Amino acid sequence: METTGDVVVVRGEEELFARTAHLFAAAEEIACAANDLHTWAVTHQFHGEQDHRPLEGRVRKLYRPAVLLDPTQAEHVWERHRLGAEIRITRDEVNETIIVGERLAILAGDGHSYTVVTRPEVLRSVTSLFNAAWRASTDIKVFDANFAEVRALAPRILDVLASGCKDETAARTLGLGLRTYRRRVAELMNALGATSRFQAGARARDLGLV
Repeated sequence: METTGDVVVVRGEEELFARTAHLFAAAEEIACAANDLHTWAVTHQFHGEQDHRPLEGRVRKLYRPAVLLDPTQAEHVWERHRLGAEIRITRDEVNETIIVGERLAILAGDGHSYTVVTRPEVLRSVTSLFNAAWRASTDIKVFDANFAEVRALAPRILDVLASGCKDETAARTLGLGLRTYRRRVAELMNALGATSRFQAGARARDLGLV
């Protein structure tokens, strides 16, 4: 653990859990932004078996679309939604953050490090950024309805991308027009947060999609 004033850097989820568990347990409001469920795996304990209070009006979660491509992650997200958590999806990059009421913010770093901030002016800035991203995002039900075709086609698109065939051939294989195929590929890349087709394949493998 490294401490500088009211900013603390902790290493690993166990240390994060030890330092913040009591704050999660008492929090009336929790806001979370993440690419998927992996960054904040430790916090699921507070929103599940350990914390039995209703989530409605108390928990907001903002995710990237890739969370809906992985069946296991999607099931968890929809379960939180059924329990009352407000969940939105954004196509934009997110700063992976948890805001616990007005008491602290946790910012994800590299290599399983986390910065815990309690300084009021920094908390206000982090909260403002989260709220702006939240307003620009889409309710999960609306997003999922529009995303349904991309999700259904994702495994087949990833297969043809991995084969290295030309777009024209891939489009015919999937029974799509060329422009529609390219649009679906672009949407899938965006969902995976990938800037190239190669990177999309790599991230799909990381998620266990291929």
